[in-house]
Amino acid sequence: MSTSQPPEFDLAGLLAERGAERYELHAKHLNHQLPRMLHTIGFDKVYERAEGPYFWDADGNEYLDMLAGFGVMGLGRHHPVVRKALHDVLDAGLADLTRFDCQPLPGLLAERLLTHSPHLDRVFFGNSGTEAVETALKFARYATGRPRILYCPHAFHGLTTGSLSVNGEDGFRDGFAPLLPDTAVPLGDLDALARELKKGDVAALIVEPIQGKGVHETPPGYLRAAQELLHRHKALLIADEVQTGLGRTGDFYAYQHEEGVEPDLVCVAKALSGGYVPVGATLGKDWIFKKVYSSMDRVLVHSASFGANAQAMAAGLAVLSVMENEQIVAGVRATGERLKSRLAALVDTYELLSDVRGRGLMIGIEFGRPTSLKLRSRWAMLQAARKGLFAQMVVVPLLQRHRILTQVSGDHLEVIKLIPPLVVDEGDVDRFVDAFTAVMDDAHSGGGLMWDFGRTLVKQAVANR
Repeated sequence: MSTSQPPEFDLAGLLAERGAERYELHAKHLNHQLPRMLHTIGFDKVYERAEGPYFWDADGNEYLDMLAGFGVMGLGRHHPVVRKALHDVLDAGLADLTRFDCQPLPGLLAERLLTHSPHLDRVFFGNSGTEAVETALKFARYATGRPRILYCPHAFHGLTTGSLSVNGEDGFRDGFAPLLPDTAVPLGDLDALARELKKGDVAALIVEPIQGKGVHETPPGYLRAAQELLHRHKALLIADEVQTGLGRTGDFYAYQHEEGVEPDLVCVAKALSGGYVPVGATLGKDWIFKKVYSSMDRVLVHSASFGANAQAMAAGLAVLSVMENEQIVAGVRATGERLKSRLAALVDTYELLSDVRGRGLMIGIEFGRPTSLKLRSRWAMLQAARKGLFAQMVVVPLLQRHRILTQVSGDHLEVIKLIPPLVVDEGDVDRFVDAFTAVMDDAHSGGGLMWDFGRTLVKQAVANR
C-alpha cells in the first residue's frame, strides 16, 4: 500500500502553471462578456504585480492607476501597514466567528470609526457596500414603520434587490422587477422631496453627497435642508458614503463639507477594506439600532455570516491608523486641488472639453459638442452611434499610449471619472495631466489613430443594436 502523501497546495505553482489562461478561464467559467469587452477596447492587459498606485505588466512596464478598483484601493495596493496587520491576525489564530462570543476587534473598529463620525453611535458590519445599503434600508423601514424609500436619478447604491430598488439607472433595473416601493426625486429638488413626504409613507431619502455616475455634487445647502424636511415628516436621511467616504473628497465623509448635516444612517465600505478583505459598515443613531434590536428575541434579526470577521476588522483598523498617522485626508485636499485646478485650466484650451468638477480625488471630466465644423461632424458621428463613445476614445489611448488606467463614469455619459488611490502624489497628478493634454491635442488635430479607433467604436456600437 502506498504511503506517499498527497501534494500540498501550491498557489505560486498553480499561478505559474495556469496564470496565462486567465482570459480563457474567465470566458469559459465566469461572465463571458467581460473578456470580450476588454478585448474590444484593448484593455485585455496582463498585470503581474502592483504596489501603491501602480501596476506592472509582464514586460516590466509601469502603469498609473487612476481608478483604484472603483475606489476600493484607497491606500493603493499592498500598503505595508495593512499587509502586516493581516499577517498578524492570521498568525494570532483567533477563535473567530464562533457566533456566540464578543471578539475585541469588531468593537475596536466600531469605536475607531465612530470617532470620525460625530452624531452617530453604533455600527453594523457586513461584507460590501451593497450590504451596507441593504442594512440602512431595512433599519430605516423598521425604525419608521414606513415602506417607501426616496432616491435620486443617476444614483448608484448597489445591485442586490434592495439597493437596486434605489438605483437611479434603468439599465441596471431592467428585467429585475418587481422591486421595493421607491420613488425618484431629482437631486437638489426640495419641492419634489416635500411633495413625496406629505404622503406620509416615506421611511428615508438615500443620497450620495457626490454621485459617482457623472460626478455630480448635491447643491450647496441641499443636504441640510433635506434633512430638516425629512425630520419634520419623521423620515430619515441616509448618506451613502461607500465611494465618497474615508477621505475621498478631502474630508472624512463628503457630507461633512456642508455644515449642520447629521445623517441618521451612513453607509461605508470600499476603502475600509484596505483592498484585501471585503467589508461594509452601516453607522447609525442609537435609537434606530435599539428599535431594530429591541429584545433578546431579535438579537439576530439582522446579521451576516461573515460580518465582523477578524481579517476584515484588522484591515479596517489598519486603514484608519494609516489615514490618521499619514494625514491622508489633508494630502487628498492638496493633491486633489492640484489635479482639479490643472485640468480646469484646460477647459478654455480644448473645445471638446466642457467641464471639470468634483472634490478632493473624485474628479469628473466632461466632454461636449465642439464649435468647429470639422470636429462637430465627427462628434455627431459618434453621438449618432452611441453617446459615450468620445469619452471611451480618451480612456483607451490613456491606457495604450500613456499607461494610465481610467474609466468612463457611466453608460451613455461623456464623462471620465478619476478616483485614484488617495496616496497619489504631485508627480502622479502631473503625469496624468500631461498625458491627458497629449490625448486632447491628438483629438483636436482631427486625424490620426484616435479617430480611427472612434470609427471602430462606431461600427461596434451599430453592430450591437
